[in-house]
Amino acid sequence: MKINQLKSMLLAGEPALGCSIMIPSPQMVEMVAHAGFDWVLIDLEHGTIGLESAELMIMAAEAGGITPIVRPRSNRKADISSVMDRGAMGVQVPHVNSAQDARAAVSAVKFGPGDNRGLAAGTRPDNYGLANSMDEFAEASNEQTLVCVQLEHASAIENVDDILGVEGVDVFFIGPSDLSQSMGYPGNPKAEPVKAAIDSALGKIIDAGKIPGMPASADNLGKVLASGVQYIYTHLPKIVGTGASVFKKSAQP
Repeated sequence: MKINQLKSMLLAGEPALGCSIMIPSPQMVEMVAHAGFDWVLIDLEHGTIGLESAELMIMAAEAGGITPIVRPRSNRKADISSVMDRGAMGVQVPHVNSAQDARAAVSAVKFGPGDNRGLAAGTRPDNYGLANSMDEFAEASNEQTLVCVQLEHASAIENVDDILGVEGVDVFFIGPSDLSQSMGYPGNPKAEPVKAAIDSALGKIIDAGKIPGMPASADNLGKVLASGVQYIYTHLPKIVGTGASVFKKSAQP
């Protein structure tokens, strides 16, 4: 089992910058790695990426030396475990609104007694069963894999104290877009009630000694970093848009 460099950075108190990709392209993952990002978010929830493409993108991330995190299609156990079996070093689980949801996410990632992740022989993260024993793999996997839960609904903000008490969650990610929609201000995370909810949740995460996550852009990255957020990503179209804007401006007399 490989060392999860992203998780190591977060535990050391360092910020880690990632890029979200929704398009099935290992080549784009390679570009993100060469561009100097720490990790990549392979987004199956909102993009057109299937499991086979996700596996190739995970391979590209490993080859490029960055950490592959996958956002599964849903918070269902089958959707989470299937991407873990293809080599994801962690998951960013959407729609976690309660402590029960958070515990279910952890159990879909970690091996253990009861209704936890199924342990199969010959999977890719286990080096196809050609290296160490299965018990060694299970132990290393539980140590290295990362669980990030998304708090993106009004009910998640209401239940944040209970969610923060769930063992095994590494990152608590605040999703401004869905939260704004849930609170009745679709697409406007700067609306005062939404902003207040974000600030409140972020404060509680930090006060609890947990690791917060949020998206960022070139315009607000400094502010996000200053707020104590460590797990940060931007979207590939944002990077393209920013680069295009700079390029076009340079053509102006």
